[in-house]
Amino acid sequence: MTTVILRSRNSLPEKRRTIVQSIGFQARLYPQVWSPPADLYEVEDAYIVRVEVAGMRQQDFSVSLQNDLLTIRGIRPDAPERRAYHQMEIRSGEFNVITALPGVVNPESAIAEYYDGFLTITLPKA
Repeated sequence: MTTVILRSRNSLPEKRRTIVQSIGFQARLYPQVWSPPADLYEVEDAYIVRVEVAGMRQQDFSVSLQNDLLTIRGIRPDAPERRAYHQMEIRSGEFNVITALPGVVNPESAIAEYYDGFLTITLPKA
């Protein structure tokens, strides 16, 4: 029986370098704005938007609703001291999340809560 071993043309370090370069290119284009992970789900009487963004306070967020678009903005500060990173995955600076709501809501009854690193916005259905 013949064993066939397929080898990629690019080695793992070369692939990693390509990925890092492409991320660096995107970071140079939009150095300040990023989007934290967000969920949008529906319960019987409301739509819930949950954004994962630790290290902030509730007053650090700006939430607006225009037509069916919910926009969440904020700035997560970074430590002011100079560092030599070996790995950097935690984003800081200005961020925004824009979510299209699947139905009509009652914005006057909306509730926003920030707890344990999650901003949760409850939008009752109209």
